[in-house]
Amino acid sequence: MGRGRVQLKRIENKINRQVTFSKRKAGLLKKAHEISVLCDAEVALIVFSHKGKLFEYSSDSSMEKILERYERYSFVGRQQNAASESHFSHENWTLEYYRLKSKVELLQRNNSHYVGEDLDSLSVKELQNLEQQIDTALKHVRSRKNQLMFESITDLQKKVRTIEENNAQLAKEIKEKEKSVALAQQAEWEHQQHHGYSALSFLFPPPPHPSLNIGLASFDGHQ
Repeated sequence: MGRGRVQLKRIENKINRQVTFSKRKAGLLKKAHEISVLCDAEVALIVFSHKGKLFEYSSDSSMEKILERYERYSFVGRQQNAASESHFSHENWTLEYYRLKSKVELLQRNNSHYVGEDLDSLSVKELQNLEQQIDTALKHVRSRKNQLMFESITDLQKKVRTIEENNAQLAKEIKEKEKSVALAQQAEWEHQQHHGYSALSFLFPPPPHPSLNIGLASFDGHQ
C-alpha cells in the first residue's frame, strides 16, 4: 500500500518543524545545485527560516550578478513600455525599492558571514577574502581597544597622583594639628603646676632660714 499524500499545513510541533525544515532545506539546496550543473543554468536560492536565519545558494555566478540580472528582466522591460510618466515613475520607484531590498539582503548575508554563519555556500576564494576583511577589521578593533586602555590607564594614574597629593596634604595638616594640641596640653599642664605650687606655699610656708636661727641663738647666749 502506497504512502498517503502529505497534507501541506504548518507543523505545530516545534521540534518536528525544525527537523522538517532542515531536511527539506538540504534537499532544496541539493536540487538547486543539480539543476545548475545538469542544465547549465544560473540558479539563485534564498531561504529565510522562521527565526530570520538566511540560507542561500548560487551557481558559479555570484549571487549579486544573478540578482542584478533578475532586476533587469523583471523591471527594466516594464519601464520601457510604460504608457505615462506617472506609470514610469511608479515603476522607477518599484525598481529602486527592489534594488535597495537586494542591498539590504546582501548586507544581512555579509553580516552573517562576518559572525561565522552560513559559510557552506562560499568558495575558497570567497572565504579567503572574508578572512582578510575580518583580519583587517580585527586590527582596527585592537588598535582602538589599545588606545582606550592607554587613555584609561593615564587617567587612573592622574587620579592616583591627585589622591597621593591629597593624602600628603591631609597628613601634614594632621601632624600640625597634633603638634598644636600637644603644645596646648603642655601649656595647660605647666599652668596647673604653677597654680598648684602657689597654693601649697600658702598653706605650708617654708621654714626660717638656718642662718637667722644661728644668729638669734648666739645673741640669746651672749645675754
